Amino acid sequence: MSELSQRPEHAVVGEGMPHESAALHVTGRAIYTDDLTPRTKGVLHAWPVQSPHAHARITRLHIEPAYGEPGVVRVLTAGDVPGLNDSGIKHDEPLFPTEVMYHGQGVCWVLGETLEAARRGAGRIEVDYEPLPALLTIREAIAARSFQGVMPGAGRGDVEEALARAAHVFEGETEMAGQEQFYLETHASLAEVDDNGQVFVQSSTQHPTETQEVVAHVLGLSSHAVTVQCLRMGGGFGGKETQANPYAAVAALGATVTGRPVRVRLTRAQDITMTGKRHGFHAGWRVGFDDTGHLVALDTTLTSDGGWSLDLSEPVLARAICHVDNAYWIPAIRIHGRVARTHKTSQTAFRGFGGPQGMLVIEDILGRCAPLLGIDPLDLRRRNFYAEGQETPYGQPVRHADRVRVAWDQVLATGDVVRRTQEIAAFNAAHAHTKRALAVTPVKFGISFNLTAFNQAGALVHVYKDGSVLINHGGTEMGQGLHTKMLQVAATSLGVPLSRVRLAPTRTDKVPNTSATAASSGSDLNGAAIKNACEQITARLAEVDDGRNLAWDELVREAYFARVPLFAAGYYRTEGLHWDATVFRGTPFKYFAYGVAAAEVEVDGFTGAYRTRRVDIVHDVGDSLSPLVDLGQIEGGFVQGAGWLTLEDLRWDTTEGEHRGRLTTQAASTYKLPSFSEMPEDFRVATLEHAHEDGAVYGSKAVGEPPLMLAFSVREALRQACAAFGPAGISVELPSPATPEAVYWALDTARRAVAPEPAGA
Repeated sequence: MSELSQRPEHAVVGEGMPHESAALHVTGRAIYTDDLTPRTKGVLHAWPVQSPHAHARITRLHIEPAYGEPGVVRVLTAGDVPGLNDSGIKHDEPLFPTEVMYHGQGVCWVLGETLEAARRGAGRIEVDYEPLPALLTIREAIAARSFQGVMPGAGRGDVEEALARAAHVFEGETEMAGQEQFYLETHASLAEVDDNGQVFVQSSTQHPTETQEVVAHVLGLSSHAVTVQCLRMGGGFGGKETQANPYAAVAALGATVTGRPVRVRLTRAQDITMTGKRHGFHAGWRVGFDDTGHLVALDTTLTSDGGWSLDLSEPVLARAICHVDNAYWIPAIRIHGRVARTHKTSQTAFRGFGGPQGMLVIEDILGRCAPLLGIDPLDLRRRNFYAEGQETPYGQPVRHADRVRVAWDQVLATGDVVRRTQEIAAFNAAHAHTKRALAVTPVKFGISFNLTAFNQAGALVHVYKDGSVLINHGGTEMGQGLHTKMLQVAATSLGVPLSRVRLAPTRTDKVPNTSATAASSGSDLNGAAIKNACEQITARLAEVDDGRNLAWDELVREAYFARVPLFAAGYYRTEGLHWDATVFRGTPFKYFAYGVAAAEVEVDGFTGAYRTRRVDIVHDVGDSLSPLVDLGQIEGGFVQGAGWLTLEDLRWDTTEGEHRGRLTTQAASTYKLPSFSEMPEDFRVATLEHAHEDGAVYGSKAVGEPPLMLAFSVREALRQACAAFGPAGISVELPSPATPEAVYWALDTARRAVAPEPAGA
């Protein structure tokens, strides 16, 4: 067992603890970025002028009328930018554009003494546009050959030869929609410049270092002249990994040119119309099976809807390609990828980061092909699981592959799947207009950033003379419980009670060059860095103690008077990773997280409305750092995944005319989010036992993203319930999201279907 994963006796990690800010959250005392505005004197408020076109050239921008509005102080335009007029990580996102690329894009920003003054001033600005053609769907982009970025691919074996000898070959298309992050706290930034010219930005960002770098290059400054702090976020889900950068840049630019603090906080409608979402995907595929139902070949092309700029579309596509296999061994496989350029918001990170889209392709294939093969979907999935040591299409051996089978069998046993399946068959036979179904699906999800350089972290730990401890790390808290786990790691590493440890807000002048809190790697990276810093301190204290077993407070005092440093900078880099993006080969992931879910649904044949009757989950979190936090992540991830797959339906106006390209689902009133009524009526979650992960901090595993894909079980259960309205053996094509309307049309098609001939007949 590695030193990193060894857990001491009486460890604080592993205890079921509430979130460290739970009391603050429920009492309203938790401070978020915009809560600092009333505490800051002389704040100016920013309001954007948004484009009414999806694609147009700006021919005239007349800002002077805004100054006739009382309270307007400044209108920010490209002429105010002292550095680079760009807020994109690929330098393809003008902060102040001359050509608008999506409906609602900010053209300029008005600063006012009040938000109302800024809003009214923005309404006075005159902008003339020359409308241009706009591409709004993936299919339109494919037809126009509108692509951006690299076009990666992965594979092995002779796919054409394998398909030629396959006993059964099927082909089809799978299309899935995007998803709005819909965090409770919209994007917010508050910037000011101090007497020394230091630009200080409070930002609701998952990546303070990147926000620092973008602000610096917009202002023409070095990074050391900009400090970014993130107190906490009211949700992120990937939507604040890169998307916070332009709003921080606007606030910082405004503070620089006016000499006053500037606040940017988007309304809900602005946030939804101006910020990126989960990428929608289209996949065309051909798949082959042998006569025993084993996969022999898959040929697929993935096209993601990147929106108007690249943002994170390339790494999102890379992770999608790396997850097309999910938990299944496919001997011959060929995967092509490409990013479509459309005139919509620049799509971005969202929990799972392309993994869910890639995995949905193979799950959709298996769900559609199982009845055509005459094989129960449950059996088809299990017989195609990876075996220990088999390699992924990109060449990484699959360790602990047996954990999928263990979790699968546990779900079948504890979920009483065999008996319930029989009861469902009897129910369906007795009910012509209501059908039930139960589906089981697995998850295999790689943990680490695909870009190897991001797999590093730093930390700063201070022990004060009174024995109290302050920790700083580069991860950000967005409600997921990262700070809770980091407090537990520090207390365990130092051997002190949790009450002795406090955590400071995340800021770039304490821990530099950090990676985003993303890729489910927050605990792995930052926890290991904190542990490293604590171990440096405990090693020094051990020399002072010299076997006397002094009490903590006394030992710290003696160390101080002996002039022993009581602070340390910790560092961690994930070992064993290598990745060659040019050939799409290597070991990009430290390990795989596994899980299995069984979902039972009931569908109304008259309306397509459905309810999730029961869900059973077994998920692999290794040796949990904080079991209550992990339980919340599993439950929340599953529900968010079910929302993406069954409820959340992003709609843009695709008709010709002045509103073409407008997002029509701009609020909770038009964009359906999961609520209590969509929760499983019976929700049972267990973590996989005896699942220690050697080489990870205290034997734990990441838990942020993998549970989201457990929701495939709901979609597959809906497919099977729709099929139950028709003759045996029919294959149901189910859109994604499988809204009640989509479910109705799928079951109606099933009712009208003619029984197919058995496979091979």
